[in-house]
Amino acid sequence: MSGSLSSSKGRPLWQGRALALVGIVLVAFSLRSAVASLSPVIDHVAADFPVSPVVVGLIGAAPPVCFAIFGLLTPLLERRFGLERMAVAAITLMALGMLLRGFAVDSTTLLAATVVVFAGVGSGNVLLPPLVKKYFPDRLGIVMTIYSTTLAVSTFLPPLAAVPVADTLGWRVSLGMWGIVAGIALVPWVALLLKNGSRRDEPMKTELLVPDPTDGVDDFRDAVATATGPISNAPANRRHFARLWRLPLAWALAVVFGTSSTMAYVSFAWMPTMLIDIGGVTPATAGFLLSLFALIGLPCSLLVPVLVVRFQATRPLFFVAVIGGLVGLAGLLLFPTVALPLWVSIFGLTAIMFPLSLVLLSIRARTSESAVALSGFVQSIGYAIAATFPLLVGLLHETTHGWQIPLLVIAGVLIVAIPAGIVAGRRRTVEDEWERRHGRW
Repeated sequence: MSGSLSSSKGRPLWQGRALALVGIVLVAFSLRSAVASLSPVIDHVAADFPVSPVVVGLIGAAPPVCFAIFGLLTPLLERRFGLERMAVAAITLMALGMLLRGFAVDSTTLLAATVVVFAGVGSGNVLLPPLVKKYFPDRLGIVMTIYSTTLAVSTFLPPLAAVPVADTLGWRVSLGMWGIVAGIALVPWVALLLKNGSRRDEPMKTELLVPDPTDGVDDFRDAVATATGPISNAPANRRHFARLWRLPLAWALAVVFGTSSTMAYVSFAWMPTMLIDIGGVTPATAGFLLSLFALIGLPCSLLVPVLVVRFQATRPLFFVAVIGGLVGLAGLLLFPTVALPLWVSIFGLTAIMFPLSLVLLSIRARTSESAVALSGFVQSIGYAIAATFPLLVGLLHETTHGWQIPLLVIAGVLIVAIPAGIVAGRRRTVEDEWERRHGRW
């Protein structure tokens, strides 16, 4: 990446917008710590009140369901209330929900608090890219790199800390402390609101970031920016959205995204419990291994966009993810007490599919209007797919009293996704595919 934080074009990164940068980093950290902090201590929670596999499955399904619902609602509310006000509302929900999880008295209140958390996270996912676009239009590559790296770091740190804190101070502190971190994230955004007074945000006119794969200039920064997906508040054209239902390419992208999300949310819901059962490890070690799984996503988030944008490596990356996932699952099935960190790390290669999916949302559309429609279609279908599997895995585990069938089902998801990965690797846009099949877009 060329340049430093203050050497490329535009004003210095901190000049007049330090509050916004700190706020973006703190919110990004809270978005993923909310997902990764519960499952490592679920056995501690279960010591106080029963938590059935069905409830754990529902908790695992909450993120994609809330992301789908609030991903659609947030743009509508943002146009009425403005970016900063919606950011404050989203952070408040995250902080309140994470604090309430620490005060849960039964599985119902734990689930309800988790839904509040992910309502805020679902809104925050939508709001952060436009906030970056608004405050750092001259530093998109750098700030998106900071943003995506913070997301990756905040995915593997909570599992490392969760069990030691729960052992020392109790599971309520272990869960509730992340609410304090989220509460701190309120400070810069409230300060910005006060600084700006009661002035309404002007409607944002944003554009899609689609790097030119042939120009060779700042590919790393541009690719990472692209990996965050389409940065736009523009409403999707309904005609374009309706056409996507008839395009195999759009469905292929949705399946790849859904497979990526399924691997992530099933893992965050069930991996610690599964590793304790089949590997005979302690809860602390299971938390460490979940953190190791999440850590694989950090280099993926940085390298995959470059490889796709610069070298058109969509299909090779997809097959590395699938093969890695299948090898990791085979190791967990056949040799669960041997080289457990190795199997978890290899399975962690499925994380390749997440930045891969997000890059494809950008480069498989010609215009920002089409990209917004494609993003809405792919994420709605993808999260709907992902929402079913944490609960299904819980039901299968409860029914079979083992992990062999759930692991085979997860492997089946990867195998079924292979044709979608092949189609998604075609170097054409949804407009190209429509015109080839039906005429003018």
